[in-house]
Parts: sequence; structure tokens; C-alpha cells
Amino acid sequence: MDDTATDRTILLVEDDPALALGLKDTLEFEGFRVHHAESGEAGLSLLEHNACDCMILDLMLPGINGYEVCKAIRARGIELPIIMLTARGQEADKIRGLDSGADDYVTKPFSVGELVARVRAVLRRNQRHSVTSTLLTIGAVTVDLGTQTVHRDGSSMPLSFYEVELLKLLHERLGEPVSRDEILDRVWGQKANPTNRTVDNFVVKLRRKLEPDHDRPKHILTVYGHGYKLVL
Repeated sequence: MDDTATDRTILLVEDDPALALGLKDTLEFEGFRVHHAESGEAGLSLLEHNACDCMILDLMLPGINGYEVCKAIRARGIELPIIMLTARGQEADKIRGLDSGADDYVTKPFSVGELVARVRAVLRRNQRHSVTSTLLTIGAVTVDLGTQTVHRDGSSMPLSFYEVELLKLLHERLGEPVSRDEILDRVWGQKANPTNRTVDNFVVKLRRKLEPDHDRPKHILTVYGHGYKLVL
């Protein structure tokens, strides 16, 4: 049993009874508490009345789908990690899921052990962020890494776990080019099987939140043929 399971609650939103039962039993065996919802509406209702540390969210749900659930959660400013679970394997679907606010993506059929490992990984990242509040000033923007929030012009926007990890790496190497391969290894890890496109998509998302004009970035710069660098 992993220490990250201690006093942690998982919200499982899955309409397949057999799969939901298997996942619930496995997660509880690993020491997690589990709330189960069979629809997106039920999942949102459970989240309103229960403190949860991570959500496992099926994409294809009756009523509102996983994309809509994810967007609704992020629109409320709720920043618990979300792992999207789906039978779809196309890259466009994965990108849409991440753009909706998901932090990770697992395609069916999958190893239950891998899913549990990913839950533990996002919880460990969340724990690190909760004990460390670091403010970064990037141009006219202030980033609070502890609360995973961007503050600009009197408004705030949430950052996902991977956006924070990517930004932390670039800031650690401030002014230096960081290769896509290093970013993939340091932020996602080899077991996640990400691609260079993954890095590029997350850079686009960060630019939209940090840059005054994301089409003409001044802070997260492309180093052609290599990767990216951050300048203040």
C-alpha cells in the first residue's frame, strides 16, 4: 500500500457497472476511499457535497459527457486532478480531453495497476504543490505555483498539474533552451508514453494564459529544432 492512499478519496465517474466495481475494489484494496457516480450529473453533485482528492472520469457517459464534466469542474475553479478514462485512442481526442482540463488520460483497455500508479503520481504532485507556495513574476503576470493559479489584470486562471510542472522546469533553467526530450522525461516520465506534440500543446496552453499576445510570445520562446526556453 502506498502512503499517497492515506486519507485520500477518489471520485470514480463510470457508467459500466462491472468496470466500476473492479476499479472500486482495487482502489479500496490499495487504501483509498471511493465515491462512485454512474453519470456526469451525479459526479458533479457528489463533488459538491464531498471532499475529493482525485477524479477518475469516463469520457462516454449518459447525459453530459466527460469533456463537459471536466469543463464544468474547471469553470467552478476546482483544481483536483482529473484522469480521463476512455476507449478512444485518437490523438485529437486526447488533446481535446487535456484542453478540457484533464491532467492525465488512460485509454481502454488498460492495466489497473497502471491506472493506480497514475492516481498516485498526480496525488504526489498535488501534495508537493500544497506544501510549497512559490510566486513567479513573468512579465505582467504573477503565477502562484502553490495554488496553481495565474493572476493577470485583476483576474485569475487555473493551471493544470502538467502546466505547473512544465513551467517549473522552464523557470529552473531560466534563459536556457530545454529540449523536448528533457521536458518529456522530467514532466511526464517515460511510462506515460507522451510525444513531442504533447509538449507543444501544453506550451500553447501556457502561452494563452501567460503571454499578452500568445501568437507573438515574449516569455515562452521556441528554440527551433530543439525545444523551449523561458525569459522574464
